[in-house]
Amino acid sequence: MEGSFGDEGAAASVPLAKWRSDFSRVFQHYLDRSTPHTVGRWLGTTAVALIYSLRVYFVQGFYIVTYGLGIYLLNLLIGFLSPMVDPELEASDGLSLPTRGSDEFKPFIRRLPEFKFWYSITKALCVAFVMTFFSVFDVPVFWPILLCYWIVLFVLTMKRQIVHMIKYKYVPFNTGKQRYGGKKGPGSSSTSKD
Repeated sequence: MEGSFGDEGAAASVPLAKWRSDFSRVFQHYLDRSTPHTVGRWLGTTAVALIYSLRVYFVQGFYIVTYGLGIYLLNLLIGFLSPMVDPELEASDGLSLPTRGSDEFKPFIRRLPEFKFWYSITKALCVAFVMTFFSVFDVPVFWPILLCYWIVLFVLTMKRQIVHMIKYKYVPFNTGKQRYGGKKGPGSSSTSKD
């Protein structure tokens, strides 16, 4: 009798594992399809952030959750703005940023790529939104102090990041950078997209 009970538990977990695997595969499919649609993804995330903000505003609570979310988003932003190989911390192994005009051009490679940055922000907003439905996370605090502290932390962190960008002469954005067109082949009449 005991053996049959163990078999029933194992048999019940098989459909659950199959459903989880199928859901994961479908979710990854849609995530992969969203990759080239940068503007659409960020508009969706902006909508989620707006819904979260409205929820916190109308509930008049969950300031600790919002503060934690803000700290996490600041951490993600620093990763997004930082180069993969930090010239201050790591020895030069050929992957460092060019610091002189005579140095070879090396493309800026982010520590946190744009897609992972977007995905992490969206996940964090969704988790924070779900947390606003549980009163255990609604710790009473004087929110203006948290807001002031977060603003000071943001300003100091961004100042440090901008000084780092100026010192090592890198710009993590594509706007304002010179674009180079590839050489066209002798019989090529079609234009190539960058």
